[in-house]
Amino acid sequence: MLKITVCIGSSCHIKGSRQVVEQLQYLIAENKLGDKVELGGTFCMGQCQKGVCVTVNDTFYSVTPEDVGEFFEKEILAKV
Repeated sequence: MLKITVCIGSSCHIKGSRQVVEQLQYLIAENKLGDKVELGGTFCMGQCQKGVCVTVNDTFYSVTPEDVGEFFEKEILAKV
C-alpha cells in the first residue's frame, strides 16, 4: 500500500494544501485506488519554503494545487 501524507500546517495551508488533499481524494476515488493508497495529513515537515509538502512512502515532494494531476500520474498511478 502507498502511503501519501500531506502537510496541513499553516504555511502549506496558505499555499493550498486543502486543495491538494481534495484533489488527491478525488483522484484516488476516481481511479478506484482506495484499497491501494492511504491518504493522511500531518503538521509541519520542516520544509515550509518548498510549498505544499507531500510524502509518498517517505519520499518528499513539493506539490501545488496546479500540478496535483501530473504528480498523481507520475508518482501514484505509476506505482500501484
